[in-house]
Amino acid sequence: MRFSWFLCVFLFAAISCAQTAAPPATPTAPGTGQQAPSKIVAPDETVLTIKGVCAGTNKQADDCKTSITRAEFEKVANAFQPNMSPPIRRQLANAWARNLAMSTEAEKRGLEKQPAFEQIMRFSRMQTLSLLLNRAMQEEANNLSDADYQDYYHKNAANFEQADFLKIYVPRNKQTTSPKTGAKDTDVQAQQKVGEQAMEKFAAGLRARAVAGEDFEKLQKEAYVEAGFKGTPPETKVSNARRATLSPKQVVAFDLKPGEVSELISDPGGHYIYKMISKEAMPLEKVKDEIRIAVSAQRYRDAMQPFQKTDNAEFNEAYFGAGPKPPTLSPGAKPPAREDKDQD
Repeated sequence: MRFSWFLCVFLFAAISCAQTAAPPATPTAPGTGQQAPSKIVAPDETVLTIKGVCAGTNKQADDCKTSITRAEFEKVANAFQPNMSPPIRRQLANAWARNLAMSTEAEKRGLEKQPAFEQIMRFSRMQTLSLLLNRAMQEEANNLSDADYQDYYHKNAANFEQADFLKIYVPRNKQTTSPKTGAKDTDVQAQQKVGEQAMEKFAAGLRARAVAGEDFEKLQKEAYVEAGFKGTPPETKVSNARRATLSPKQVVAFDLKPGEVSELISDPGGHYIYKMISKEAMPLEKVKDEIRIAVSAQRYRDAMQPFQKTDNAEFNEAYFGAGPKPPTLSPGAKPPAREDKDQD
C-alpha cells in the first residue's frame, strides 16, 4: 500500500508546522509514545477500514476492503509525528483512505511506469529529507541541559524580575466635544495643542503630590475628572509586573527603589507615574518553560540560517525571467548591512 507522495509530503509539512516547542500535555499510552485513545484499543485491532479497495489484488471493488490495525496505523503516525493529536490522526486516516484508493487505481493504469513518476519521486525524496532535517534540528534545539537553563537565567536576570507598583494614568488630552461645523483645521489643532499642554502640566502637578505621599487612587480619580472622562478610572495597583509587560518608555519604572516615585513618563498613550512597592527575582524553576522556549527558538533560528540564504542559487534569466528587483532606497537612505558569507 502506497501513499500519494504529493499529499503525503503536504501532510508531513502541515504536521511539522503545527509542532511547537512545548511538550504535549495529553497523556501517552504506556510503551507506545502515542497519545492514549479514549478507550483501550488492542494493537491488532482494526482502527481504519477502507471499503472497495484491495491493493495488489484482482478483486472487484465491491468485493474487498483493506483493514489497518492500530499497530500499523501508529507505525506510520509516529513516523510523521510522535504523540500525534486526535484531530491530526483523523486527518492522516482520511489521507490514507483517499491516497490508497487513488494510488491503487493509478497502479492499475500503470502510471508508476511513466517517466514523470521517477522525477516526482526524486523531488519528493529531497522534500521529505528536508522535513526530517527540520524535525531533527527542532529536537536538537529543544534539548537543554541544566547548565543551559542556569546560563540563560543569569545572563538575563533583569527579564525575570517581578514587581508590584502603584500607577497613575493621565490622558494626553481632554475629552472635548466635536469641533464646530466649518471650524478650520488650524483652529482644531491649536485647541488640541492647548489641551495637551494643560494635561501635561496637570500630570506634573500630580506627580509632585505623589512624591509628597498623597493617595494614588485619589490622584487617579482627579486625573480622570480633569480630562473629562466619565468612565471608571483604572486600577492603580499593578501586581506581578514584568519588564516585558511595560512599554519601552515605562520599563524605567523597574529601576526604582521601593517607595520611590518615577519621573513623569510620557508616551503617545498619555502620561504615567509609577511608585515601586516591591521587586523580587523570580526563581529559576518558575521560569524554566519560558527559558526553554526562548533558547530553543534561538537555537533553531541559528541552525536554519545557513539554509535560508538566497545568494547560493544562480538563475538563468533567459529561461526563468528576471527576478524581483531590490527595493529602491529613498535619497540619503543607507542600504541594509550585508551579512558576511560563511567561510568554506
